[in-house]
Amino acid sequence: MIDNASDLTLDELRLALAPAIADSAIFDGWTQAALLSAAQMEGVDPALAKLAFKPAGRQSDAMAMVAAWIESIDAAMARDLPPEVLGERKIRERIRDLVQYRLDAVEGQEEAMRRALAVGSMPQNVRASLRGAWNSADIMWRLAGDTATDYNHYTKRAILSSLYSATLLVWIDDESEGKADTRAFLDRRIENVMQFEKAKAQLLGGSDRESFSPVRLLGRLRYRAD
Repeated sequence: MIDNASDLTLDELRLALAPAIADSAIFDGWTQAALLSAAQMEGVDPALAKLAFKPAGRQSDAMAMVAAWIESIDAAMARDLPPEVLGERKIRERIRDLVQYRLDAVEGQEEAMRRALAVGSMPQNVRASLRGAWNSADIMWRLAGDTATDYNHYTKRAILSSLYSATLLVWIDDESEGKADTRAFLDRRIENVMQFEKAKAQLLGGSDRESFSPVRLLGRLRYRAD
């Protein structure tokens, strides 16, 4: 139950209600039925719940719910894994822990995530979906201690967004014990990123700067094969 729901702002209520909607979406999809079911479970007035999830612009009702769910995961991750908790770990360990946190946070909700990805792939929702993925990657890098302000700021977030998306696709269908296959996939892809950063540093220090292709690396991150 959400305490004092009527005292929350609409944005606060949206984030508080989103995890319960995800639970309902496993059976009802990202629909008004899922929203109303979640509101009932959490003791929230249905009219207030509908108002909190009023979509913006061309965004669909379903995408508004999915976006709130992702934002709630972002907020929980930032709360539980601030920079001081991540401490002196190597950068690859920080990134791995942040991505793994997100996967653990939605354990048991694979079907809700599968449906969320389908919603995000709809033409009217692609822009909002990409923006959400970018924001999540930005938060992860900031929590990991990244302070880049040059073009590295953008390449790092694009690569991490691709890495996380590829890992999600493996995680959804992973039936191995403890999601071991997903963990192994994540470790391999993070190693790819570390190799990329090393190669980038070498290339930018030499005369072959234009030969480096971040697009090629993004493509490699999408596939399970080593």
